[in-house]
Amino acid sequence: MEFKNQSFYFLFALFLLFSTFPLSFSSSSSSSKQNGGVRKSHRQSSSLPNSIIQSSFSTSFDFKFSGQAGPLDQKNSDHRNGKWILLQKSIGVSAMHMQLLHNNKVVIFDRTDFGASNLSLPQGQCRYNDEAIGVDCTAHSILYDVATNTYRPLMVHTDVWCSSGAVNPNGTLIQTGGYHAGERKIRLFSPCNNDEHCDWTELPQNLTVKRWYASDHILPDGRVIIVGGRRAFSYEFFPQNSQNNGIFYLPFLKETTDPKEENNLYPFLYLLPDGNIYIFANQRSIVLDYVNNKIIREFPPIPGEKRTYPATGSSVMLPMKLVSSASSPVVEVMVCGGANGGAFTQAEKSVFLPASRTCGRMRITDPDPVWVMEDMPMGRVMSDMLLLPTGDVIILNGALKGTAGWESAIDPVLNPVLYKPNEPDPSKRFTVLKPSNIPRMYHSAATLLPDGRILVGGSNPHIRYNFTGVQYPTELSLEAFRPPYLAPEHSHLRPSILTVEGPVSHGQKFSITFTLGFYQPAKELVVSMIAPSFTTHSFAMNQRLLILDVVQVQRLSLFAQKITVCAPPSRNIAPPGYYMVFVVHRGVPGHSSWIRMQ
Repeated sequence: MEFKNQSFYFLFALFLLFSTFPLSFSSSSSSSKQNGGVRKSHRQSSSLPNSIIQSSFSTSFDFKFSGQAGPLDQKNSDHRNGKWILLQKSIGVSAMHMQLLHNNKVVIFDRTDFGASNLSLPQGQCRYNDEAIGVDCTAHSILYDVATNTYRPLMVHTDVWCSSGAVNPNGTLIQTGGYHAGERKIRLFSPCNNDEHCDWTELPQNLTVKRWYASDHILPDGRVIIVGGRRAFSYEFFPQNSQNNGIFYLPFLKETTDPKEENNLYPFLYLLPDGNIYIFANQRSIVLDYVNNKIIREFPPIPGEKRTYPATGSSVMLPMKLVSSASSPVVEVMVCGGANGGAFTQAEKSVFLPASRTCGRMRITDPDPVWVMEDMPMGRVMSDMLLLPTGDVIILNGALKGTAGWESAIDPVLNPVLYKPNEPDPSKRFTVLKPSNIPRMYHSAATLLPDGRILVGGSNPHIRYNFTGVQYPTELSLEAFRPPYLAPEHSHLRPSILTVEGPVSHGQKFSITFTLGFYQPAKELVVSMIAPSFTTHSFAMNQRLLILDVVQVQRLSLFAQKITVCAPPSRNIAPPGYYMVFVVHRGVPGHSSWIRMQ
């Protein structure tokens, strides 16, 4: 039996659902638009943080009933190792920085001193302070609509090159620093209902010092901490605390600076359950009590290569599993890839050293933590590491040799790698997935989307826009990677969220009503909660995944079920703001719903 049109299938399922259980819900309407020859069919979920939170489900894929229950063990499938889809041949700018917002739009930008981009600003808008050309009437930022696969130009006023960002509790992107005229700037981008009136706002106040290659993290009180940057051995806050204005010196950042190469920029930051900040730079890491400006713990260095920019490995804090009986969750940090010391100076001589193929995992909540090392299937520098709704990690983009910087790497790695942190057999943790045909080198980026796909763009290994006469041209395309869990043969296992009962408060229970494709008992259910990241230069800032404690699962009708979970217990574990909530059934996630932790 085969259903070529899943819309028919879901309509039939909902008819039966309502005939047995009078559940009331609404879904947002969708529209199909044409842009650049790409048909749009993904539907957008709405966000109602203080009432019932609704989510519509996508019907854009074919459904094939296989008669088998195994979620990810199908053979002879074209999708078992994932699938790449070209979304846009060109968006006019190179996707150097990305931030997903709670209205399912993605802010993307590169830099303003490239010269003219391939996308014009609306008539009458130009910049007159450009370092490359006198008058620039082209865009260096866009707003990409996930639901319709369309985009529109945005106006940034000063250079945002190699900057950083975080989303505040209201859903506004706080974007900090950059280059030259932009190196102390603070910019805001707030989602709004009428997109034509949404654009960048540059604040009159400045950062205390220049922040170029810094990292940002949202804090439990809703402020943002900005750490480091080139020759900036300090941290500061936005907004500033009236009692602690200015900057706070952090000798650790100076100690981890290598002569000529640095290798400690864009440090990896993670908020810990005790409210302190974990900071990793170069090969070392510490816990910072930022309230008292004091280092309270230092960890052993990671073996092997250098790991932060320009050596540029990547890192995630592995999913935190929340159990009501546990006082505090286990925290484990993972760092993968990077480059040898000296790789940057060697690349200047056109000698490209092999990238690191090692990953290190360390449980930083252990009394005596140590790095446990593993080998990836291939070496990697400048890769992106993202947490998937299943709790697995995907590693993509980057190069086999060299380091970050202009013309400093060769041999792009086209295959993503899936890593299963809970697989007991180390030899089975890594799986090589289907390759892209587009190199994503220096200045590429990736982010998780609400439907479980990975948005991938960028690559600009050269000064300014350079499309010809180079080995790896500037890349303006945008593509999506569909992980194996989105294969059509798993559609019958994929949950569709109908409602999330809100508001969602720390430490309180909340329920999610969902359906499955046909009558089947729900098994192996997981509810994951993911904070969207600000991704640039191989690090997804503010990314965190929480596995929520399941209290109860109820069957409501032939197709509808309700799962009740405990919300994260504190702001230290889940800082205030918007999160994607996924229901994962037997390793297959459905489309997420947005919730707001207040």
